[in-house]
Amino acid sequence: MNKARRTLIDRECTAIRELVSQLRDHMEALESLRDEEQECYDNMPEGLQGSDQGQRIEGIANDLDSAISTLDSSISEVDNAVDEIEEAANQ
Repeated sequence: MNKARRTLIDRECTAIRELVSQLRDHMEALESLRDEEQECYDNMPEGLQGSDQGQRIEGIANDLDSAISTLDSSISEVDNAVDEIEEAANQ
């Protein structure tokens, strides 16, 4: 690989890593929202936890948790892909 293509690959990998960093920031914001929803549910009286509103809040917290897990896995896959690209470019 010539220097010009290696430079372009490095530039693209840097841009992707910046996007991954932004995704992590957004994921942290989602984690805070999930925690707030879970805390709201946990602090409800037991009778209200079983109500429609309580179940809705618990469902939101669970859905956010699932989405965060998926996002975290996706970010890890992107990180791994960029590592592979960088490794290939440095051969």
